[in-house]
Amino acid sequence: MIPKGKAAAKLKIQVLAGGISHERDISLKSGRRVADALTEFGATVVIREPDSELLANIAKDKPDVIWPVLHGASGEDGALRDILTLTGVPFVGATPEAARLAWDKSIAKILVARAGIQTPPSITLPKETFRELDAESVLNSVTQSIALPVVVKPARGGSAQGVSIVTKIEDLNRAMVDAYVYCDVVIIEKLVEGVELALSVIDLGAGPIALPAVEVVPRKGHFSYDERYTAGETDYFIPARLDEKTSAAARKVAVSAHEVLGLRHLSRIDMIVDANGIVWFLEANVLPGLTETSLLPMAITASGNSLGEVYYSLAEAAKRG
Repeated sequence: MIPKGKAAAKLKIQVLAGGISHERDISLKSGRRVADALTEFGATVVIREPDSELLANIAKDKPDVIWPVLHGASGEDGALRDILTLTGVPFVGATPEAARLAWDKSIAKILVARAGIQTPPSITLPKETFRELDAESVLNSVTQSIALPVVVKPARGGSAQGVSIVTKIEDLNRAMVDAYVYCDVVIIEKLVEGVELALSVIDLGAGPIALPAVEVVPRKGHFSYDERYTAGETDYFIPARLDEKTSAAARKVAVSAHEVLGLRHLSRIDMIVDANGIVWFLEANVLPGLTETSLLPMAITASGNSLGEVYYSLAEAAKRG
Protein backbone atom coordinates (compact mmCIF):
# COMPACT_ATOMS: atom_id res chain seq x y z
CA MET A 1 0.00 0.00 0.00
CA ILE A 2 2.72 2.47 0.97
CA PRO A 3 5.98 2.98 -0.94
CA LYS A 4 8.97 1.73 1.00
CA GLY A 5 12.33 3.37 1.47
CA LYS A 6 13.53 6.87 2.28
CA ALA A 7 11.91 9.78 0.47
CA ALA A 8 13.84 10.68 -2.66
CA ALA A 9 12.95 14.39 -2.61
CA LYS A 10 12.46 15.95 0.77
CA LEU A 11 9.25 17.90 1.23
CA LYS A 12 9.09 20.94 3.46
CA ILE A 13 5.98 20.54 5.58
CA GLN A 14 4.41 23.07 7.90
CA VAL A 15 2.47 21.36 10.70
CA LEU A 16 -0.26 23.45 12.29
CA ALA A 17 -1.05 22.45 15.88
CA GLY A 18 -2.59 23.98 18.97
CA GLY A 19 -5.39 26.47 18.43
CA ILE A 20 -7.98 27.64 20.93
CA SER A 21 -10.53 24.82 20.90
CA HIS A 22 -11.37 22.51 23.81
CA GLU A 23 -9.03 20.01 22.15
CA ARG A 24 -5.91 22.19 22.12
CA ASP A 25 -3.83 19.81 24.24
CA ILE A 26 -4.68 16.85 22.01
CA SER A 27 -3.81 18.89 18.93
CA LEU A 28 -0.38 19.76 20.35
CA LYS A 29 0.33 16.10 21.11
CA SER A 30 -0.88 15.01 17.67
CA GLY A 31 1.15 17.71 15.96
CA ARG A 32 4.32 16.72 17.76
CA ARG A 33 3.86 13.05 16.85
CA VAL A 34 3.19 13.87 13.19
CA ALA A 35 6.22 16.19 13.03
CA ASP A 36 8.48 13.57 14.61
CA ALA A 37 7.33 10.85 12.21
CA LEU A 38 7.74 13.09 9.15
CA THR A 39 11.17 14.27 10.28
CA GLU A 40 12.31 10.70 10.88
CA PHE A 41 11.25 9.81 7.35
CA GLY A 42 13.24 12.67 5.85
CA ALA A 43 10.91 15.65 5.61
CA THR A 44 11.83 19.16 6.71
CA VAL A 45 9.19 20.12 9.27
CA VAL A 46 8.26 23.31 11.08
CA ILE A 47 5.46 23.43 13.67
CA ARG A 48 3.33 26.57 13.86
CA GLU A 49 0.28 27.77 15.79
CA PRO A 50 -2.79 28.88 13.81
CA ASP A 51 -2.61 32.39 15.27
CA SER A 52 -2.40 35.98 14.03
CA GLU A 53 0.97 35.21 12.44
CA LEU A 54 -0.35 32.29 10.40
CA LEU A 55 -0.33 33.92 6.96
CA ALA A 56 2.98 35.65 7.62
CA ASN A 57 4.51 32.33 8.72
CA ILE A 58 3.25 30.55 5.62
CA ALA A 59 4.84 33.24 3.46
CA LYS A 60 8.07 33.00 5.46
CA ASP A 61 8.28 29.21 5.69
CA LYS A 62 7.32 28.60 2.04
CA PRO A 63 6.17 25.03 2.75
CA ASP A 64 5.47 22.54 -0.03
CA VAL A 65 2.54 21.21 1.99
CA ILE A 66 0.65 22.29 5.10
CA TRP A 67 -0.58 19.63 7.51
CA PRO A 68 -3.30 21.05 9.78
CA VAL A 69 -3.29 18.84 12.88
CA LEU A 70 -5.99 20.89 14.55
CA HIS A 71 -8.78 19.17 16.44
CA GLY A 72 -12.04 20.87 17.30
CA ALA A 73 -13.69 23.79 15.54
CA SER A 74 -10.42 25.59 14.79
CA GLY A 75 -9.32 22.88 12.43
CA GLU A 76 -12.34 20.81 11.51
CA ASP A 77 -15.22 23.19 10.78
CA GLY A 78 -13.85 24.25 7.40
CA ALA A 79 -13.05 27.89 8.21
CA LEU A 80 -9.28 27.54 8.51
CA ARG A 81 -9.26 25.29 5.46
CA ASP A 82 -10.89 28.10 3.50
CA ILE A 83 -7.98 30.34 4.46
CA LEU A 84 -5.44 27.67 3.55
CA THR A 85 -7.11 27.30 0.16
CA LEU A 86 -6.67 31.02 -0.43
CA THR A 87 -2.91 30.75 0.16
CA GLY A 88 -2.54 28.32 -2.72
CA VAL A 89 -0.42 25.96 -0.62
CA PRO A 90 -1.73 22.36 -0.77
CA PHE A 91 -2.79 20.88 2.54
CA VAL A 92 -3.51 17.44 3.94
CA GLY A 93 -7.08 16.55 4.74
CA ALA A 94 -10.64 17.44 3.85
CA THR A 95 -11.64 20.36 1.68
CA PRO A 96 -13.51 23.17 3.48
CA GLU A 97 -16.86 21.99 2.08
CA ALA A 98 -16.39 18.36 3.11
CA ALA A 99 -15.09 19.36 6.52
CA ARG A 100 -18.25 21.35 7.23
CA LEU A 101 -20.47 18.43 6.30
CA ALA A 102 -18.63 15.83 8.36
CA TRP A 103 -17.90 18.15 11.30
CA ASP A 104 -21.61 18.55 12.02
CA LYS A 105 -22.66 15.08 13.19
CA SER A 106 -26.35 15.76 12.57
CA ILE A 107 -25.68 16.66 8.92
CA ALA A 108 -23.29 13.74 8.47
CA LYS A 109 -25.94 11.34 9.76
CA ILE A 110 -28.47 12.67 7.25
CA LEU A 111 -26.09 12.32 4.32
CA VAL A 112 -24.96 8.77 5.13
CA ALA A 113 -28.54 7.68 5.82
CA ARG A 114 -29.59 8.98 2.39
CA ALA A 115 -26.81 6.84 0.93
CA GLY A 116 -28.31 3.74 2.56
CA ILE A 117 -25.91 3.50 5.52
CA GLN A 118 -27.51 2.54 8.83
CA THR A 119 -27.25 5.15 11.60
CA PRO A 120 -29.09 5.13 14.95
CA PRO A 121 -32.34 7.13 15.21
CA SER A 122 -31.78 10.56 16.70
CA ILE A 123 -33.20 14.00 17.37
CA THR A 124 -31.24 17.24 17.08
CA LEU A 125 -32.03 20.06 19.53
CA PRO A 126 -30.56 23.56 19.23
CA LYS A 127 -29.99 25.28 22.56
CA GLU A 128 -32.47 28.04 21.71
CA THR A 129 -35.26 25.53 21.10
CA PHE A 130 -34.46 23.66 24.30
CA ARG A 131 -34.45 26.92 26.26
CA GLU A 132 -37.56 28.51 24.78
CA LEU A 133 -39.80 25.47 24.99
CA ASP A 134 -40.62 23.61 28.19
CA ALA A 135 -37.54 21.43 28.57
CA GLU A 136 -39.26 18.72 30.58
CA SER A 137 -42.06 18.35 28.03
CA VAL A 138 -39.58 18.29 25.17
CA LEU A 139 -37.48 15.58 26.78
CA ASN A 140 -40.55 13.52 27.66
CA SER A 141 -41.59 13.67 24.00
CA VAL A 142 -38.09 12.71 22.90
CA THR A 143 -38.02 9.61 25.10
CA GLN A 144 -41.44 8.54 23.81
CA SER A 145 -39.96 8.57 20.31
CA ILE A 146 -36.51 7.23 21.16
CA ALA A 147 -36.57 4.84 24.09
CA LEU A 148 -33.86 4.99 26.71
CA PRO A 149 -30.96 4.38 26.90
CA VAL A 150 -29.71 7.18 24.69
CA VAL A 151 -26.45 8.92 23.93
CA VAL A 152 -26.41 12.69 24.36
CA LYS A 153 -23.62 14.45 22.50
CA PRO A 154 -22.67 17.80 21.02
CA ALA A 155 -23.45 17.98 17.30
CA ARG A 156 -20.00 19.41 16.71
CA GLY A 157 -16.89 18.46 18.64
CA GLY A 158 -14.55 15.58 19.28
CA SER A 159 -12.68 13.52 21.86
CA ALA A 160 -16.04 12.51 23.40
CA GLN A 161 -16.21 15.81 25.28
CA GLY A 162 -19.72 16.53 26.55
CA VAL A 163 -20.93 13.01 25.72
CA SER A 164 -23.19 11.14 28.17
CA ILE A 165 -25.02 7.84 28.17
CA VAL A 166 -28.43 8.29 29.79
CA THR A 167 -30.39 5.36 31.17
CA LYS A 168 -32.84 7.27 33.41
CA ILE A 169 -35.05 10.12 32.26
CA GLU A 170 -34.24 12.18 35.36
CA ASP A 171 -30.61 12.34 34.17
CA LEU A 172 -31.43 13.56 30.68
CA ASN A 173 -31.70 17.26 31.47
CA ARG A 174 -28.29 17.28 33.15
CA ALA A 175 -26.76 15.50 30.16
CA MET A 176 -28.21 18.14 27.84
CA VAL A 177 -26.75 20.96 29.92
CA ASP A 178 -23.35 19.25 29.94
CA ALA A 179 -23.41 18.83 26.15
CA TYR A 180 -24.43 22.45 25.55
CA VAL A 181 -21.20 23.54 27.22
CA TYR A 182 -19.38 22.31 24.10
CA CYS A 183 -21.88 23.15 21.36
CA ASP A 184 -25.18 24.99 20.99
CA VAL A 185 -26.69 22.05 19.12
CA VAL A 186 -27.08 18.64 20.77
CA ILE A 187 -27.97 15.22 19.39
CA ILE A 188 -30.00 12.69 21.37
CA GLU A 189 -29.29 9.34 19.74
CA LYS A 190 -30.55 5.85 20.43
CA LEU A 191 -27.83 3.83 22.16
CA VAL A 192 -26.89 0.78 20.12
CA GLU A 193 -25.15 -1.88 22.16
CA GLY A 194 -22.47 -3.96 20.52
CA VAL A 195 -18.86 -3.99 19.37
CA GLU A 196 -17.42 -0.49 19.09
CA LEU A 197 -15.17 -0.04 16.08
CA ALA A 198 -12.97 2.67 14.63
CA LEU A 199 -12.04 2.28 10.97
CA SER A 200 -9.42 4.61 9.57
CA VAL A 201 -9.58 5.38 5.88
CA ILE A 202 -6.52 6.38 3.86
CA ASP A 203 -6.43 7.67 0.28
CA LEU A 204 -3.04 8.25 -1.33
CA GLY A 205 -4.54 9.03 -4.72
CA ALA A 206 -5.66 5.60 -5.91
CA GLY A 207 -8.94 5.64 -3.99
CA PRO A 208 -9.85 5.23 -0.32
CA ILE A 209 -9.08 2.02 1.52
CA ALA A 210 -9.98 1.01 5.06
CA LEU A 211 -7.14 0.08 7.40
CA PRO A 212 -7.56 -2.79 9.90
CA ALA A 213 -10.52 -2.19 12.19
CA VAL A 214 -9.73 -1.26 15.79
CA GLU A 215 -12.08 -2.75 18.37
CA VAL A 216 -12.44 -0.44 21.36
CA VAL A 217 -13.18 -1.92 24.79
CA PRO A 218 -13.08 0.62 27.65
CA ARG A 219 -12.26 -1.01 30.98
CA LYS A 220 -14.99 1.03 32.66
CA GLY A 221 -17.82 3.19 31.42
CA HIS A 222 -17.79 4.32 27.80
CA PHE A 223 -15.07 5.56 25.46
CA SER A 224 -14.85 9.03 27.01
CA TYR A 225 -12.04 11.60 27.01
CA ASP A 226 -10.01 9.87 29.76
CA GLU A 227 -10.44 6.45 28.17
CA ARG A 228 -9.19 7.85 24.85
CA TYR A 229 -6.06 9.61 26.06
CA THR A 230 -4.97 7.82 29.24
CA ALA A 231 -2.85 4.75 28.61
CA GLY A 232 -4.28 1.61 30.21
CA GLU A 233 -7.88 2.85 30.43
CA THR A 234 -8.99 1.03 27.28
CA ASP A 235 -8.21 -2.30 25.63
CA TYR A 236 -7.79 -2.38 21.85
CA PHE A 237 -8.00 -5.36 19.52
CA ILE A 238 -6.46 -5.03 16.06
CA PRO A 239 -7.83 -6.48 13.93
CA ALA A 240 -11.22 -6.44 15.62
CA ARG A 241 -12.60 -9.75 16.83
CA LEU A 242 -15.17 -10.12 14.05
CA ASP A 243 -15.87 -12.74 11.41
CA GLU A 244 -14.77 -11.88 7.89
CA LYS A 245 -18.29 -11.14 6.65
CA THR A 246 -18.86 -8.55 9.37
CA SER A 247 -15.36 -7.13 8.96
CA ALA A 248 -15.98 -6.68 5.24
CA ALA A 249 -19.30 -4.96 5.95
CA ALA A 250 -17.59 -2.57 8.38
CA ARG A 251 -14.87 -1.74 5.83
CA LYS A 252 -17.53 -1.07 3.21
CA VAL A 253 -19.40 1.30 5.53
CA ALA A 254 -16.19 3.15 6.38
CA VAL A 255 -15.17 3.71 2.75
CA SER A 256 -18.74 4.56 1.71
CA ALA A 257 -19.12 7.14 4.49
CA HIS A 258 -15.73 8.66 3.60
CA GLU A 259 -16.85 9.00 -0.02
CA VAL A 260 -20.39 10.19 0.70
CA LEU A 261 -19.06 13.00 2.87
CA GLY A 262 -16.48 13.95 0.26
CA LEU A 263 -13.50 13.45 2.56
CA ARG A 264 -9.97 13.05 1.27
CA HIS A 265 -6.55 11.74 2.33
CA LEU A 266 -7.57 10.46 5.78
CA SER A 267 -10.54 10.08 8.06
CA ARG A 268 -11.79 7.85 10.84
CA ILE A 269 -15.27 6.40 10.81
CA ASP A 270 -16.71 5.31 14.16
CA MET A 271 -19.37 2.63 14.25
CA ILE A 272 -21.10 -0.05 16.32
CA VAL A 273 -21.79 -3.63 15.26
CA ASP A 274 -24.88 -4.91 17.04
CA ALA A 275 -25.69 -8.47 18.13
CA ASN A 276 -27.27 -9.18 14.71
CA GLY A 277 -24.13 -8.14 12.86
CA ILE A 278 -25.63 -4.87 11.61
CA VAL A 279 -23.10 -2.07 11.22
CA TRP A 280 -24.28 1.32 12.50
CA PHE A 281 -22.52 4.54 11.49
CA LEU A 282 -21.98 6.87 14.46
CA GLU A 283 -19.79 9.70 13.18
CA ALA A 284 -16.94 10.65 10.89
CA ASN A 285 -13.76 12.29 12.11
CA VAL A 286 -12.41 14.93 9.72
CA LEU A 287 -9.05 14.86 11.47
CA PRO A 288 -8.59 11.79 13.68
CA GLY A 289 -6.39 12.00 16.75
CA LEU A 290 -2.74 11.21 16.05
CA THR A 291 -1.38 10.91 19.59
CA GLU A 292 0.40 7.88 21.02
CA THR A 293 -2.96 6.42 22.16
CA SER A 294 -4.96 7.39 19.06
CA LEU A 295 -6.65 4.86 16.82
CA LEU A 296 -5.47 5.84 13.34
CA PRO A 297 -1.77 5.40 14.22
CA MET A 298 -2.62 2.00 15.72
CA ALA A 299 -4.32 0.98 12.48
CA ILE A 300 -1.38 2.16 10.35
CA THR A 301 1.04 0.11 12.44
CA ALA A 302 -1.27 -2.92 12.28
CA SER A 303 -1.31 -2.61 8.49
CA GLY A 304 2.45 -3.26 8.47
CA ASN A 305 3.55 0.28 7.62
CA SER A 306 5.40 2.94 9.56
CA LEU A 307 3.80 6.21 10.57
CA GLY A 308 6.49 8.17 8.76
CA GLU A 309 5.87 6.33 5.48
CA VAL A 310 2.13 6.88 5.59
CA TYR A 311 2.25 10.49 6.78
CA TYR A 312 4.83 11.40 4.15
CA SER A 313 2.80 9.66 1.45
CA LEU A 314 -0.27 11.62 2.52
CA ALA A 315 1.72 14.85 2.21
CA GLU A 316 2.83 13.79 -1.27
CA ALA A 317 -0.79 13.03 -2.21
CA ALA A 318 -1.82 16.48 -1.02
CA LYS A 319 0.94 18.09 -3.07
CA ARG A 320 -0.15 16.22 -6.20
CA GLY A 321 -3.66 17.65 -5.71
